[in-house]
Amino acid sequence: MIEGGAVVAVDDSGTEFADGHVVVEGDRIVAVGPGAAPAPEGPVRRIDASGCLVTPGLINTHHHLYQWATRGYAADAGLFGWLTELYPVWARIDAEITHAAASAGLARMALSGCTTAADHHYVFPRNGGDVFGAVVAAAERIGIRLHAVRGSMDRGRAHGGLPPDSVVEDLDAALAGTQDAIDRFHDPRPGAQVRVAVGPCSPFSVSTDLMRQAAELARRNGVRLHTHLAETVDEEQQCLAEFGRTPVEYADELGWLGPDVWLAHAIHLPDKAIARLGETGTGAAHCPSSNGRLGAGVAPVRQLVDAGAPVGLGVDGVASNEAGGLGEELRQALLTARARYGPQAMSVRDALWLATRGGARCLGRDDELGSLEPGKLADVAVWQLHGLDHAGIADPVAALVLGQLPKLERLLRGGSVVVERGRLVSAPEAHLTRELHRASARIRTPEAS
Repeated sequence: MIEGGAVVAVDDSGTEFADGHVVVEGDRIVAVGPGAAPAPEGPVRRIDASGCLVTPGLINTHHHLYQWATRGYAADAGLFGWLTELYPVWARIDAEITHAAASAGLARMALSGCTTAADHHYVFPRNGGDVFGAVVAAAERIGIRLHAVRGSMDRGRAHGGLPPDSVVEDLDAALAGTQDAIDRFHDPRPGAQVRVAVGPCSPFSVSTDLMRQAAELARRNGVRLHTHLAETVDEEQQCLAEFGRTPVEYADELGWLGPDVWLAHAIHLPDKAIARLGETGTGAAHCPSSNGRLGAGVAPVRQLVDAGAPVGLGVDGVASNEAGGLGEELRQALLTARARYGPQAMSVRDALWLATRGGARCLGRDDELGSLEPGKLADVAVWQLHGLDHAGIADPVAALVLGQLPKLERLLRGGSVVVERGRLVSAPEAHLTRELHRASARIRTPEAS
């Protein structure tokens, strides 16, 4: 039983209680209501949420966890320059580096209120070992849900792409590796901890054949599709020059729009493209901090939501968002939307909706994640609002979104405690920090031991 705090359910009715309760049995929510919870039958564990805000756990719709080992590179570059500097470094990742980076990244996300994360892993160096499996193992270690996107690239420098040829696969290897990832890790059952999606990286690192055949593979297997699209003006110019299409027109032609697809960034969208994403139910992962760090632009979030497109929040890889927490993206999303489109572009409750319900819709899990409702999975964040950072802010949602990101009193994933009183339960942060230091040193200097 969680009781004594403000409860914001983020359900269709906009249910909120200034003093409410949430009751969990097993991995599911069984009751949400005002005041104290009804007296239970049998033993119960009580969580005192006095002075706290209770919300759904946050959902990260786009990340690259391996990049936690390469923060701080190309600090003043745009996307293509940033990629050009970092791809040769990423060519040195292996399973050990990836596991350390992913563990640290997932820990940081959990400490910022995230209970579900989508990770897009598309770099598979030769002799790097099982890097995709290393990400899955990190999620099991930290204890939050993972939507593992098996990415791919088959267009290296020899074929006009940006990545070194040493990190790209040929078409058959990419498709075979994707099918293997689905066979090994995808769990289609309700309440799944790990699901797999199909994710060729982007139009400038993937051939038309791989884009088309990857979509066909995903639909044969009943899994979702994810890729980067419309992130920069340079990308649009390249798509027009090579294919005679805008990025959204090109994706549409290849079968890459639909309710089983969500796109990372979706910044540079003409009105026609926004309408097309809305009418097809294609989702967008909005990554405001990364977009700002790389100077890519501001996504038209209000317009996309109004058009009917699912929109969630993403941290993106922390080589382009060194902070790495999802909770901070609520504030960043609100501020960038208002700076670009005016004060009515996003409310504090809109920002929370993006991080919860919007993310659940992008990942195809709105039936079991993203809100506090009976029958849904007990992924719950309890935020401390009783300290100096939030004193005097009467609206708890405004305190969460506009103020300093609060510490967590508790974070539950399926009823299991992931964070307790601001500390990660599953792994000591000192161990994760040492592992990350070693991984960062190894990738920066390959001969480091």
